[in-house]
Amino acid sequence: MDDPVFVIHGVGNRDEEGFARTVAGLRAATGLGLVPVYWGDLGADDRYVDLALPRRTPPDTGLRDEAGAPPDPETAAVLESVLDAPAPPDAEEPPPALADALRAGLENNDDGLRGPGGPDPDDVLAELAELWPEARWLSRVDDPGLLRAAGTALAAAVTEEDDSWDGLRGGGDGRLRALLRRRLRDLDRVAGAAVEAVAGRVNRQLRAHYGPGATRFLGDVLVYQRHRAAVHARIRERIAAVDPELGGGPERPVRVVAHSLGGVIAVDMATAGEPLWTSSLLTFGSQPAYFHLCDPRGGQLSPYAGEESVALPRSLARWTNLWQPLDPLAFAASRVFRLADGTPPADVALPHTIGAGLWTHSAYWRLPEVAEAVREAFAVPAGRG
Repeated sequence: MDDPVFVIHGVGNRDEEGFARTVAGLRAATGLGLVPVYWGDLGADDRYVDLALPRRTPPDTGLRDEAGAPPDPETAAVLESVLDAPAPPDAEEPPPALADALRAGLENNDDGLRGPGGPDPDDVLAELAELWPEARWLSRVDDPGLLRAAGTALAAAVTEEDDSWDGLRGGGDGRLRALLRRRLRDLDRVAGAAVEAVAGRVNRQLRAHYGPGATRFLGDVLVYQRHRAAVHARIRERIAAVDPELGGGPERPVRVVAHSLGGVIAVDMATAGEPLWTSSLLTFGSQPAYFHLCDPRGGQLSPYAGEESVALPRSLARWTNLWQPLDPLAFAASRVFRLADGTPPADVALPHTIGAGLWTHSAYWRLPEVAEAVREAFAVPAGRG
């Protein structure tokens, strides 16, 4: 009978029973004797982390929206347009979409004001071109719909002036420039207030969606770095409860599956001065290479010097590393490490599935590709189980 395969969870796991159920599901899918190794009670105390999150009170712009409501697609597109645009120090004239809408509004108004005494579109555009560098927010916008709306609003402001047009065509410090400056500043303030309001909502939504996972990841990493020995002792305790001889030497190595920070733990233990001898390791969504590059792990591992890969000891004989393209916490291992036989760990990219969503760090457990990779890593035929 094959020795069991021990499964080490990653960050943010505070539910021992739930983790056991997850491992049971993977056990059923693979036919392997998987044993859960739980250490989450040693992780970070994140009950009060909300106290460290900044709270921003937006200025009273007069704009109101439903708290927490997601931006509509058009508003989100405008926000993206503004935030992605480069800083415009050399923006010398309004973009064509705004200028065309302004000209059309001046030429097509039907309120009787257009005529020999009405505003000349070329004069208005010339004045606006001189004022355009003062537009902080509108000058960053490349969304045609928003620019056309701004041009139409400027045209309406000019054509609705009910005084004689002679006074507005003075140029320089004339009334046309003063009127355009006021309206341009008003529109620019509204655009800026809208962007800040939407950006604030997006910030809150991103924190709500990704914040708990990111917070627990950082918290557990900090705790593990300071209390590594306690976590390692817990894992050795769980293994010894199955068989005290497992992992103690090359004659009885362990087999390990590990997710996220669990992969860092498994590599640390397999390469320690007194290693947990590991015949086969499968990691997914994990960071051993990243951690070692940033802060060499010690034990039997030498720092990466920028040329040759870091040699892994014989106590880690085989390593398969899975990663998802949309998992920001998954890192490759093959370009940083090499096994004792001279081969690199096997990095395996998993296909992204729509059902996994945009945050895939916790989605591995449900992927059939992971179960298949586990079977292959531990040489269990696909039809077994």
